Amino acid sequence: MADPIRALVALDNDIDHEMVNSSLPATSAIQLVGVVDGLDESWATLQETPTDLLVVACGPHSERALFLIDGAVKQAPERPVVVLTEPSANGFTRRVFEAGADDILTLPEDPGNVRFAFEKAIARRRGSSAAGIAVAPMLVVLGPKGGTGKTLTACNVALRVAAAGKRVVLVDLDLQFGDVGLSLGLTPERTVYDLAKAGGSLDAEKLEGYLTKHRSGVRALLAPTRPDHAGSVSTEFLRDVYATLRASNDFVIVDTPPGFTPEVIASIDSSSDVCMVAMLDSLSLKNTKLGLETLELMGYQQSHIRFVLNRADSRVGITDEDVVTIVGRAPDVKIPSDRDIPRSVNQGEPIVRSKSRSDAAKAFRTLSDSYLTPEPSGRSRRRFSRKG
Repeated sequence: MADPIRALVALDNDIDHEMVNSSLPATSAIQLVGVVDGLDESWATLQETPTDLLVVACGPHSERALFLIDGAVKQAPERPVVVLTEPSANGFTRRVFEAGADDILTLPEDPGNVRFAFEKAIARRRGSSAAGIAVAPMLVVLGPKGGTGKTLTACNVALRVAAAGKRVVLVDLDLQFGDVGLSLGLTPERTVYDLAKAGGSLDAEKLEGYLTKHRSGVRALLAPTRPDHAGSVSTEFLRDVYATLRASNDFVIVDTPPGFTPEVIASIDSSSDVCMVAMLDSLSLKNTKLGLETLELMGYQQSHIRFVLNRADSRVGITDEDVVTIVGRAPDVKIPSDRDIPRSVNQGEPIVRSKSRSDAAKAFRTLSDSYLTPEPSGRSRRRFSRKG
């Protein structure tokens, strides 16, 4: 039998204590090591008490709670934080996630749902579910500037990883103008918007019904078909999607829009690896440098960041030395220009499959194989510096 989850409950002064107590699960799987009145007192107790999970119960506008969450995650990035709070319409939910919490529940809540949230939070942080299911690697493909080849990279890596016998899901996070479906020749019958609007609990079987399968075996969670549908996909929902996908697949790849939007940050926060894609022009390289600096400020481990230079053989007056000078590091992989790449996009068949012997396909295989190399169990990276 698995050891119980040791949970410390921190009660803010302005929260209804009875409401909190009635929402806590009464089960041997959850061991309450303390229910502490006052957040300052809770912080002191946290230093002295072995704890697997911190539960913060607070009002819908508590700065003290945000400070506690931030400090707790910085102190122990592997220890999840779940927040119990009253309904809020002032943006507090977003601030809670930005501070580093893994989940937030609105009081009053059914104890069964609270228990599920606790177990899910533990699974996210520790790389295994309560049942001992391994959590798959999750690669987020970034590019602060549009048009650098993020979708191209994500699709080719997905097909290569699938060809290695892995069960792969590709998520199109460009919620307004996603092109994964076009690049893979897929018709978006059901999208992430439809999944978000379906409501109810989320599990692997339900999510599978919203994935579109490519002939390579890759399954894709496609972007909404209309830009105005993007607002229906929240960061909280995405965290649940990623946790479910990672628990039921071998590899998850996320293609992102330009910039560090809340959805992109939530994806980075849930990931194991990042691939930063740039083009050989000064604007793209400058934005790539800023993107890498942002990841560094977030505390993301450098060993889990790949820098890919697309169309690396373009003759535009920028040398390899210039790239290193501008970006601050050399590319890990260089993708050469190839006239078959746009053809492969138009055909919905990425170049690793359509022209497998080309230099571009070889470069994508090199990149993909770097993620297929087994790593020690401690492959997880630090969270954001403001979170940990």
